[in-house]
Amino acid sequence: MHDLLITNCMLVNESEIKECDILISNQRIKKIAADLQHEQAKRVIDVEGKYVIPGMMDDQVHFREPGLTHKGDIATESLAAIAGGITSFMDMPNVKPPTLTIELLEQKYAAANQRARANYAFYMGASNDNLEVLKRVPPKLACGIKVFMGASYGNMLVDDYDVLDGIFKHAPVPIITHCEDSPLINQNLKKYQQEYGDDIPIEYHPIIRSEEACYLSSSKAVELAKKHNTQLHVLHLTTAKEMELFTTGEVEQKNITAEVCVHHLFFSDKDYAEKGSLIKCNPAIKTEQDRLGLLKAVSEDRIDIIATDHAPHTWEEKQGNYMTAPAGLPLVQHALLSALEHAHNGVLTIEKIVEKTSHNVAKLFSVKDRGFVREGYYADLAVIDFNKPHAVYNEDVLYKCGWSPFEGYQFKSTVDKTILNGQVVYEDSTFAKSPFYGEALQFDR
Repeated sequence: MHDLLITNCMLVNESEIKECDILISNQRIKKIAADLQHEQAKRVIDVEGKYVIPGMMDDQVHFREPGLTHKGDIATESLAAIAGGITSFMDMPNVKPPTLTIELLEQKYAAANQRARANYAFYMGASNDNLEVLKRVPPKLACGIKVFMGASYGNMLVDDYDVLDGIFKHAPVPIITHCEDSPLINQNLKKYQQEYGDDIPIEYHPIIRSEEACYLSSSKAVELAKKHNTQLHVLHLTTAKEMELFTTGEVEQKNITAEVCVHHLFFSDKDYAEKGSLIKCNPAIKTEQDRLGLLKAVSEDRIDIIATDHAPHTWEEKQGNYMTAPAGLPLVQHALLSALEHAHNGVLTIEKIVEKTSHNVAKLFSVKDRGFVREGYYADLAVIDFNKPHAVYNEDVLYKCGWSPFEGYQFKSTVDKTILNGQVVYEDSTFAKSPFYGEALQFDR
């Protein structure tokens, strides 16, 4: 007897929508066919009228562990991700201590074992003094090497050009970059501090962390990648201007790829008046023209991946002035729903959203047997009720920080169910009573 049979699916997968049933056994998809209702399964779920999609694979989260766990941790934030239809995450190295050695990277995997509620992988961090360590990173261990080419936590800003050049030349796994030019940002900041002191109006954030600061840095990263034929993935792009640095086409045909985050597709500078520092992030949310330019780049395959950059801070921390309020938003619980708003609005197709949130992540990072709904692949699925609205109230927020930038917004879709490794782990706003944990992602490298 099989474990699970899902009937009457509207399956969104590999650029098409088709009606089918999905049979699941031993964590994996056994069969996909038009009529499997004759198959014997321990549980049968009829999802008629709902979309079934591969669970979102979020290639950029900050779950704050170790060292910053008053904001969030692997267990709490991954559970929120499951409620948002995210079944896999890749976590960043700017924690305390920063993940700058292979030993610290292995410790993060150990911390996630039997605690992460979704499938997981971790990045190795770069600094000005760990190039020799980066050369030895096992390709099957780290999902990538994170390079901060702009201001960052601790000593993770890589601003020595010779070190940058060496990282791009020798990296054994994909390089992913945060691109902002720190000298220009500091120059802009000094100007506004002279006028306002530490109480700079939040509306100046996208001017301080400006289009030019982003372009200077991202163009440098692209130049280095072209010089060394490096696999480069540029994170959380925020400006229409930067789109000229990237090409259209299939992700597997590119050495240089681009990402946008859900909040940069959803908010613009007009939202600072209402949201204030709650939407302060780095790189900054910029103009409506930039937001529309980013959406256009997604639709034309210039941007390859949609992610979250989930970065929780406590409510109290966010109440500080411009200089003290930290940058970052908690997002994983509502990220997929926010992306689906663009399908409701006719800007992106749901097939395109699935491509950017699942398929392309699996392709770019060479994730084994995930990211698609295919026979033999792990059954990581989200069931979406496209016609059931979902309102965001803080009392329903699952992040340890306890708040959401989407509070008060009503999304047009709802995550009805999340299936992780073949198990229904979230259903009708309730988590499974039986224990469930994610597994370490495997890389086919």
